[in-house]
Amino acid sequence: MDAGELSREELGRWVANRFYYQRCIPLKDAAILSNCPEVEVRREWISRIIDHDGTGPGTGGIESWLRLGEALGVPRDELLSERRVLPAVRYAVDAYVNFARRKPWIEAVASSLTELFGPAAIRVRLAALEAHYPWIDPAGLQYFRDRLVQAPRDAEYALRLVVERCLTRERQERAVAALTFKTEVLWAQLEAIEHGDTQRPAGP
Repeated sequence: MDAGELSREELGRWVANRFYYQRCIPLKDAAILSNCPEVEVRREWISRIIDHDGTGPGTGGIESWLRLGEALGVPRDELLSERRVLPAVRYAVDAYVNFARRKPWIEAVASSLTELFGPAAIRVRLAALEAHYPWIDPAGLQYFRDRLVQAPRDAEYALRLVVERCLTRERQERAVAALTFKTEVLWAQLEAIEHGDTQRPAGP
């Protein structure tokens, strides 16, 4: 993608599969809220759900991703149907949501710290899409512009929570393990998307 070497079909595969992840992020954050007993943290963390779900029709990060899909030639109905979601992508994303549901809330917060590296990657991705794929409607890239503001804010708060709460060696190691798990979730998604649908077409 960054080198401008993806075909339209490959970009479509990426945006369709990544949409499943985007769609599940609010579920992950809702799970963190449900496990967190601290009202001050809940008040702050809920902004993540609002960022993705929006405050009404036509708003929020999920809607922005649907528009990105349309800009890449993937109709929103196709994204919403999830019929292009690869099994390994679904498995990895579901594992992440279940991790947030079952683990202590601070470990789930620690897993979100991949956002510390998000802004730099988003800047490169945005520049690459604009430079190498001029057929993409610039309005469809708004999701990335919004995340350049949201991701640093979210990551800074999450990091502060982890540093303040994880004071023992054991808790710190669990936080690191949670973050490692999240990187593996992202790795599994990207690997599956790169390989694509390797299943043989059904036949007689």
